[in-house]
Amino acid sequence: QVQLVESGGGSVQAGGSLTLSCVFTAATGCMGWFRQAPGKEREGIAAIYPIGAATYYADSMEGRFTISQEEKTMYLQIRSLKPEDTAMYYCAANLRLKGGNWREVSYWDYWGRGTQVTVSS
Repeated sequence: QVQLVESGGGSVQAGGSLTLSCVFTAATGCMGWFRQAPGKEREGIAAIYPIGAATYYADSMEGRFTISQEEKTMYLQIRSLKPEDTAMYYCAANLRLKGGNWREVSYWDYWGRGTQVTVSS
């Protein structure tokens, strides 16, 4: 089992940057970041596979988001924030590698409680 705790969210002005953190308690096969805006479905942002340090991004997220990991903390850097980035941001993890689509919520076994990001114009 693994526990995930996100932090780093807050209220920022459009154009600013934030770095979110996710501390996890056990070695994982893969990890990811998702977000969910009010009234919308949870959407995948990026995933990282520690073995080989491979990273993947949703097509709509490439360019402003960077996922990284250092020891037992995963990060998501968000640049040039926009009001539409306002959402609850979640980290997710699987203990082992498995087949499937990382962009799907059902792919992930463990979730954090989220950290809120609010972007004002």
